[in-house]
Amino acid sequence: MKILVKLGGTLLDAPDSRARLAVEIAELRADGHSVVVVHGGGKQMTRFLAEKGIESKFVNGLRVTSAEVLDAVLKVLAGSVNQELVAAFIACGAPAVGLSGVDALLAEAEQMSPELGFVGRTVTSDARLLNVLTGAGYLPVVACVAVDRSGQIYNVNADQMAVALAASFGADKLMFLTDVEGVRGSDGKTIGTLTPDGAEELISSGVASGGMHAKLNAASDALRRGVGEIAIASGAVPGVAGKLIRDEAIGTRLVAEVLRQ
Repeated sequence: MKILVKLGGTLLDAPDSRARLAVEIAELRADGHSVVVVHGGGKQMTRFLAEKGIESKFVNGLRVTSAEVLDAVLKVLAGSVNQELVAAFIACGAPAVGLSGVDALLAEAEQMSPELGFVGRTVTSDARLLNVLTGAGYLPVVACVAVDRSGQIYNVNADQMAVALAASFGADKLMFLTDVEGVRGSDGKTIGTLTPDGAEELISSGVASGGMHAKLNAASDALRRGVGEIAIASGAVPGVAGKLIRDEAIGTRLVAEVLRQ
């Protein structure tokens, strides 16, 4: 099975959380699955910029990225956050390889809006390098940075990056491991299974807003692009990756349609 795991940056901030998740994801690979990891790092970015005296500005949840901020993105997301995660995988015996969307044009992007600066949206993704690496037993770990064909680098939303790579990689499962238990309904309870129509109802009614709004849009896009199943679950739950593979009742699964019994 081909699996893409997107890790939120909050989960990677603490060494113990990072190490536990590395072990759990490495176990998927040891069980014979082809695994790719995409990671964010917004919390680490904000802290780094604050230390430099640079204010973080956001528009619709996206970080306004000046040339100075883009330099920090490369240092933090594609640098320290990526390499610390790779090192955590190495420590548990998984031959991880640190990458970004710039490598081999894994993710081609274009500018999203002049207002946002160097923030890009993915245009295409070329998964050949991912197939070569996973086919040889490696575990690719990809930072959410992309490039256009003129060589301009862009900061890309990690959820969008995960969807683009999952689609081109032909992932059977896309896991969004985050800091919430799953998608909550109007009653506040976690919804076990959702379709794109159900996700759209949550968004239009205002039940799903902010980061979850963006995540549901990304998940629905992934289904339209051929990804088999998407799961949104808390990365703080011990054994979460294995539980999702075993279809245990955890988090929220998004599927193209719900099978009738």
